[in-house]
Amino acid sequence: MGQEKAAVEAQMILRRRLCNPSFIFSIFSQSPDSNYSKLKYIISSSVTEASNNSVLLLGPRGCGKTAVLDLVLEELVEEHAEMVTVIKLNGLLHSDDNCALKEIARQLCLENQLLFSKMASFDDNSLFLLSMLRECGLAHKTIIFVLDEFDLFAQGKQRLLYSLLDAMQSVTSQAVVVGVSCRLDADQLLEKRVRSRFSHRKLLFLPSSREDLQRVLEHVLLLPTDSRLPQDYTATFNAKLLKLLADDKFKEIIDTLSYSDSTVGHLVRFLFHAVSHMNLNSGGFLSLEIFKAALPSLQRQPKLEGLKDCSILELYILVCMKRLEVKELESINFNSIMKEYKSVHDTFRTSDYYARKVCLRAFEHLIECALISFEDNKGHGQSVEFRPVKLLITWHELYQGLKSYNFCPSILHRLMDREGVSAV
Repeated sequence: MGQEKAAVEAQMILRRRLCNPSFIFSIFSQSPDSNYSKLKYIISSSVTEASNNSVLLLGPRGCGKTAVLDLVLEELVEEHAEMVTVIKLNGLLHSDDNCALKEIARQLCLENQLLFSKMASFDDNSLFLLSMLRECGLAHKTIIFVLDEFDLFAQGKQRLLYSLLDAMQSVTSQAVVVGVSCRLDADQLLEKRVRSRFSHRKLLFLPSSREDLQRVLEHVLLLPTDSRLPQDYTATFNAKLLKLLADDKFKEIIDTLSYSDSTVGHLVRFLFHAVSHMNLNSGGFLSLEIFKAALPSLQRQPKLEGLKDCSILELYILVCMKRLEVKELESINFNSIMKEYKSVHDTFRTSDYYARKVCLRAFEHLIECALISFEDNKGHGQSVEFRPVKLLITWHELYQGLKSYNFCPSILHRLMDREGVSAV
C-alpha cells in the first residue's frame, strides 16, 4: 500500500471514529467510578433482579449523556437480548401526553409484532401500556423507557410521567425510566405525586477536564496497530501525533478551544474539521498548522468581526467596561465608563484621550453594533448617559479581538491581561 493510499485509509478510520459516539465515550467506561459503570449497574440490576427503577442523567449539552446511555443499552441488548425492550421518546416531539402514549403503544406493538391502532384513545393506550408491563413482567422482560429532553415532559399535568411511575409500583411490572436533560433542576419540576414515585437517582455529567480531553485525543487519533495500514506508516503517524499532543503550542490551541465550551462534542467537531483537511499528498500526517487552521472555524466570529471595525476609542470604552465588570459594580453607565477612562489616562498618561462628546458618539455606535446594550427596556425617556448598560462580548472574545487588531495600543493588551484586568 502506497503512502497516499495509507493516508486516505487513515483519514477514513479517524472519520469513522469521530462519527461514532459509542467509540469516543468508551474510553470512560473503564473506570468503576464513571457514570457509565454506575448507569450500567442501575439498569442491569433491574434486568437481572426483575425490579423497577428510575434515574436522571443531567448535564450540559455535548457532555456525553446520550452517548453513554446508548453505549450501555447496546451492551445490555447484546447480553440480554430476550430480556430487554427499549422505548425511546423525545420531549421535543412527544411532550403532549396523548402523543407520547400513542408513540409508546406504537413501539411496543412493533417490538412484539402486534397490530397498532392509530385511533386508540388516551385511556385505551394507558390500559394497553399497563397490560404490556404486566405481561412483560411475567415473562421476565424489562421495558426501558428513555425520555430525552426530560424537562419538557415535566410540563403541564405530567400525566405520562405519573402513569409510567405509578404503573411501576406494581409487583408484576418490570421497567426502568431513564430521563435525560440539560436542566440540573429537572427533578424539581416534578409534581408532588410524581416525585413521590421517582427513585431520586441522579447522575451528573460535567464538562470534561483537560486530562479527560487529553485521553479522548489519544483514544480517537492514535491509529490501531492491527489495521490494514502499513506498520511503518502507523508507527510514524502515532509517534508524530504523541509528539504533537505534548507540544505546548498544541495544548494552547486546546485550551483556547475549551475556554468557551469544554464538552467532548465540541472537541469532536474540531477534530473532524482538522482530520478532513489532512494533506494527503505530503505524507498524510496531522500537524500543528492543520489544527491552527481548524480553530477559527469553531470560534464565534460575529463579535470578532465587529471588533475589527471599531475605532481605538471604542476599544478603550470596551476595555473600561470589562474592568468595571471585574470591579463588580452594581450598574455601569456612560458616566462610570468615563471615570474609568479618565483613570486609565491619568495612570498611564496615554495620548489617546478624547472629548466627552466624541466618547458619547463612540458609545452610541457600540450600542448600534450590538457590542453593548442597555440592561433593560426601561428609562426610554432617560438620557443615554445615565441608562445602565452591559457588555455583549466575553473576555475571551475581546482579548482575541485586540490581538487581531492591527493598530491596537499596547496599553490595552496590558489592561486585558488576565492578571491586569482589575484596577491598577
